[in-house]
Amino acid sequence: MTKAGHPCHPGDGGDEPFITQHPPHPERPDSPAGEHPGDGPLLPDGTPECTTLSAGAPEGSDCVPLTPQQHSLLLDAIAHPGTGRYVEQLVWRWQGPLDTLRFTAAWQAVFDRESVLRAAFDVLGEPRIVLHEHVRAQVVRHAAGAVAWDELVERDRLSGFDLGSPGLLRITLVDEPPAPAGPPAAATRILLTHHHVLLDGWSVVVLLQEFYRAYLAGGELPGGERRPDIRDYTRWLAAQDTGPARGFWSRALTGTAPPLTLMRPGPGPVTGQRGHGRAAARLDAAEAELLRTWAAGHAATEAGALQALWAILLYRASDARGPAPVGFGVAVSGRGIPLEVAERLPGLLMNVLPMTIQVDPAQHLPLLLAQLRDLTLDMAAYEWVSLEQIQAWSGRPADEQLLDSVLVFAHCPRMADGLETALAAQDICVSLPGAVGSPAAYPVVLLAGRDADGGLALTAVHDRGRIADDAAGQLLGQCIRLLRQLPHTADDTTVGDILHLLCEQDPPPVTG
Repeated sequence: MTKAGHPCHPGDGGDEPFITQHPPHPERPDSPAGEHPGDGPLLPDGTPECTTLSAGAPEGSDCVPLTPQQHSLLLDAIAHPGTGRYVEQLVWRWQGPLDTLRFTAAWQAVFDRESVLRAAFDVLGEPRIVLHEHVRAQVVRHAAGAVAWDELVERDRLSGFDLGSPGLLRITLVDEPPAPAGPPAAATRILLTHHHVLLDGWSVVVLLQEFYRAYLAGGELPGGERRPDIRDYTRWLAAQDTGPARGFWSRALTGTAPPLTLMRPGPGPVTGQRGHGRAAARLDAAEAELLRTWAAGHAATEAGALQALWAILLYRASDARGPAPVGFGVAVSGRGIPLEVAERLPGLLMNVLPMTIQVDPAQHLPLLLAQLRDLTLDMAAYEWVSLEQIQAWSGRPADEQLLDSVLVFAHCPRMADGLETALAAQDICVSLPGAVGSPAAYPVVLLAGRDADGGLALTAVHDRGRIADDAAGQLLGQCIRLLRQLPHTADDTTVGDILHLLCEQDPPPVTG
């Protein structure tokens, strides 16, 4: 349950913005959150708060049925309390003046406009979404030196959310100390934490742009509540004929060996590690541009190139001989649907779909790229179908995990025209938000996206019980190595040639 007076979880759900500012600790300016009274409320009693779900809906509340995807994720989140599963975080820098009251008022204006930010879950009877009339925006600001950033991020993720209380998004500001030399320049790091069962990454970028508009307007947003919203999306989804989707996915998964494994389980004991880890690597801007140019020359994208290499790495790790199927999940935006302004609709539309492909060492690499591109186009018509539905249509047992790995290539709307210029006119510069990477229900999730410098950043979030930290680092290192090699390959390069580049390295082991 939430704690009354908790700055990250206000207990009364009123309609006024909630602001907390913490000064530096007078004796330990570098002390982490939770070690002095100013930071203590961040995590009551210093222990991670479990994911909770209080039931019930206020009288007269508007209620919305869960989508199939939300139903599956909600049950999984409740079944894994205290893990931070599906608690997503974005981080970026704000350079220039930042007025806390105006900042919070702007977020309050977004909360007032967006029904999804006033939503919670009720599990009395059939689980459903409850839309509340008023919810306070949750903003906490720490002065420079008041908290240790990395510990703050981790504690904020583990504190979780009460899914039965509205306001499943909160913002934390941490001022940066002035540079030791030169004139002082105001800079603030921003942490936005939200729950994936209600919002995806695309949605948060949409909401963030609305916030910028409100901040530029002094903390106000013109117009009333957004429509279409999650109510309209749920109605649209319920009206869809699932027959063609059922036929497509039944055919797509026929003949693949269940489950669509990440790797063949390795011998020996379990890793002995617990929790989730992260490994990061990147291509610099020049390397990333070479990759994009090479992919475009093969009528593909950098995301398609990453899919091809991931398929090759999975094939190699499976120790197959000759042609063999591999499978992995790919994240799709879920917004390529015939629903009015779906690209601007905040909610959980982003989805994970299974991609299976036959990998043959004798096959030319451009042909593998073309097959993955065509498969992506075929799947696009059914990106609104949940993985839970696909699992049922495949005829496989409900307790059998369909996927062991997922590729997430950043799907985000572009910054609205004029916003950066308008911010700059007020001496404000904001960086692109970057995903921290939250634990999920898969042994490994590979996050990819362009960074602020034009490079390609990769982050592997892995289950340390299945994949040890060093194995995850090896896997990511091999992937980066092959991405650097792709622009230098010829058109007649085969999958076997790519495999040969790693012949001196063993596949990273995975514990079954």
